[in-house]
Amino acid sequence: MGASGPGDPAYYGAMKRRALLSSALSALTVACTPSLGAFNAVAPRDRDGRRVARDIAFGPEARQRLDVYAPEGARPKPVIVFIYGGSWATGDKDDYTFAGAALASRGFVTVIPDYRLVPGVRFPAFVEDCAAAVRWVADHAAEFGGDASRIVLVGHSAGAYNAMMLALDAHYLRDAGVDAARVSGVVGLAGPYDFLPFDVDATRNAFGQAPDAALTQPVHFARADAPPALLLWGDADTTVGPRNIRGLEAALRAAGAPVETKIYPGVNHVDIMLALSRPLRGRAPTLADVTAFAERVTP
Repeated sequence: MGASGPGDPAYYGAMKRRALLSSALSALTVACTPSLGAFNAVAPRDRDGRRVARDIAFGPEARQRLDVYAPEGARPKPVIVFIYGGSWATGDKDDYTFAGAALASRGFVTVIPDYRLVPGVRFPAFVEDCAAAVRWVADHAAEFGGDASRIVLVGHSAGAYNAMMLALDAHYLRDAGVDAARVSGVVGLAGPYDFLPFDVDATRNAFGQAPDAALTQPVHFARADAPPALLLWGDADTTVGPRNIRGLEAALRAAGAPVETKIYPGVNHVDIMLALSRPLRGRAPTLADVTAFAERVTP
């Protein structure tokens, strides 16, 4: 059959979807906002990964809910826990179905949790919620075809901070009843890891009441037996500066921990995460790099 044209109703439908997608992207670019509802609603999905469970409770609070995405094919599969960002104050798992489908389509059972946010809570509650979500994965991933002995933590922005704290400060997973050996690796997309002093509202609001500021910093917990880490950042990022990736990379190397870093030229703070989606993979190889690393550390 030939390609659709102006006389084909499908042509107008495709043009409308493109216009909506362009409008959503423009809003994200102008506002540099972590709210992705409009984009997520119109972005095409990867067909080989689908949401198989929604709003599963991993704790008693309203924000302690998670969704599960699963790939087609033989099982068990390694598990990715994807933690979204939003300055620890915004975010909703339902805005990231494009990311869940993308990661699942590459062969990973993917879990996306919500977690409690500022100002309702402060540090360390949002990290503890993510630890509780990993505990749920350890207990229940097999029900969805996942191998809970092979977990990779992936986060963007504030979510990358949460993921890195779970991977490096061992007490969070231990307190949640999770064997840290289940975490095979951790990936940070444009994460803040070394950001003292608290000089912006987001960090003051989330961490300003911490009794020891040093203990809020992932860089403080670099250790030789940390799981392998992949740190990704774009050099057009004006939200999280290069000190974060360079500082954590240096600390992990000095401790003797395995770490890889990649810096994407011309990629900003939002692009690095949106590049997980089907329409925007040309902006950065985020999905390919994340999944290649996750495959290597979960043989």
